[in-house]
Amino acid sequence: MRTRFDADQATKVEAGAHLSKRRMMLSWRGMKIAKVFQGRRHPAAPLGLDDIDAVQAAGRNPVLAEPEADLLDAYSQTVTGVVENVREAVVHISVRQTGRNGGGGSGSGFVITPDGYIITNSHVVQAAKAISVTLADGETHSATLAGDDPDSDLAVIRVNAPHLTHVKFGNSSRLRAGQIAIAIGNPLGFEQTVTTGVISALGRTMRAQSGRLMENIIQTDAALNPGNSGGPLMNSQGEVIGVNTAMIPSAQGICFAIASNTAEFVAAWLIKEGRIRRAWLGIQGQTAPIHPRIARHLGLKQSQAVLILNVEAGSPASLAGLREGDLLIRFKNRTVGGIDELQRFLVGEEIGVKSRVQVIRQNFQIPLEVAPREAPLP
Repeated sequence: MRTRFDADQATKVEAGAHLSKRRMMLSWRGMKIAKVFQGRRHPAAPLGLDDIDAVQAAGRNPVLAEPEADLLDAYSQTVTGVVENVREAVVHISVRQTGRNGGGGSGSGFVITPDGYIITNSHVVQAAKAISVTLADGETHSATLAGDDPDSDLAVIRVNAPHLTHVKFGNSSRLRAGQIAIAIGNPLGFEQTVTTGVISALGRTMRAQSGRLMENIIQTDAALNPGNSGGPLMNSQGEVIGVNTAMIPSAQGICFAIASNTAEFVAAWLIKEGRIRRAWLGIQGQTAPIHPRIARHLGLKQSQAVLILNVEAGSPASLAGLREGDLLIRFKNRTVGGIDELQRFLVGEEIGVKSRVQVIRQNFQIPLEVAPREAPLP
């Protein structure tokens, strides 16, 4: 009898220990879940065994069973809050163009200063004979072109209207894929249209209508349509993180915006001088491969360079001794792997500065010195 009693008692003790261990595990799990969801479950209502078993049997997490309305409502409030704060700064732009047909076009823009400066896309106001701007309150004003830069597809116009609501630029270098993106504009003439999505990717490149490569382009899935061009892409703090500029018509949810850091820099120069100053060599060229045998002979690690197709008479390149057929491989000790790379180096700070370049000519590496001039107006 003593042996049986001991065995029964041991069984009860073991069962009690197992139950206590399970309660401790469930209590730890409940604390961890409650911490993740920041105390949404009342602390006075701990998770019980029956609650856990019932929810687990249904294949659900007990805390995730909470209504999702709060999360959705928070998202909605974020978007509506941004729209309410910036909608008065978003404008509709109508353009009457020059030429025989005298056609017109339209797009979007947004106010960046209280005294009426507005940023938009260059292609929206290109060849404009007359520009009119409709504000959010329905007032229409004639606008003048303050500056245009087709190479970055940005332009600044101005209306004579004081004390306008204006937006604030955000820092696009801090963006991360997956962040909320809110686009506001006038697609297909439907004014003050809002679409939302996320930042799909960063650091994209695309061609401006001038042919120059634009860098640091933001890809988003916030829906854009014709008429959205020039409108703002906003973050959840109500800051401009991009200027909506293009979409791929044959795709779904692939749209692009010029980064706000680029837009802010370009806009400042357009307001100050009406244009962006860029250095000019006076050559026509294209990206071309370097023959592997020549690369090995000269000890080059690069496989491509800029093949010079034409040198303008009297240009900086001509005065420096560059010739048609040369392969331009270096500019100021920096490798030139193609025409786009060379364009990145020819910024305003290089105007009038003598710079050492290297070319391959008849299988020899030749150093030259060139002083770029300011690029002539188109």
